[in-house]
Amino acid sequence: MVRIATPQTIADAAQSRSLGQHTFPVLQQLIDGIVTASDAELIDAMRFFATRMKIIAEPTGCLGAAAVLNAKLDVRGKRVGIVISGGNVDLARFAALTQAA
Repeated sequence: MVRIATPQTIADAAQSRSLGQHTFPVLQQLIDGIVTASDAELIDAMRFFATRMKIIAEPTGCLGAAAVLNAKLDVRGKRVGIVISGGNVDLARFAALTQAA
């Protein structure tokens, strides 16, 4: 198993240094590819959910949506489901991130 330095991101739940010994083989078998989202893209997604849908979502909870909103995945003509979560967001931090220019 390869370990990396802790990723520097506002998506704190995605700061894994390695995958577990049971998780990695499952991902190898089931995942076709991986895309990434920048912190700026995560903030844009958080802002989108707050202003358009009145949902407070944490940065990690916006990863899938940020990828789709920034056209990192071709979803044209496909049915797509994205899980959005926000249970671990600090409201003061959320406000600071989403109000920044």
